[in-house]
Amino acid sequence: MIDSDSLVTLGFVLFLMGFVAVFVSIVLMLFSSADGEKKVRGGGAVIIGPFPIVFGTDIKSVKVLLVLSVILIALTLLISIIFQYL
Repeated sequence: MIDSDSLVTLGFVLFLMGFVAVFVSIVLMLFSSADGEKKVRGGGAVIIGPFPIVFGTDIKSVKVLLVLSVILIALTLLISIIFQYL
């Protein structure tokens, strides 16, 4: 059985990794925008239960976000099934 201290530590480490990823991406965007004028592409995904709601500025962004959303949902289901039987 996993103790609560390990789960708290894991949550904190995942939070810090997400924060670092966002910070690094912002710095990279700032450096890439200094090169010249470029088009901005992007999008987002909101997952409510097992249903992803995906939006974006172009079709390539939407496809990537949709694939990532499906992978995230599958991982969530897999982890919940694994922890149910521990």
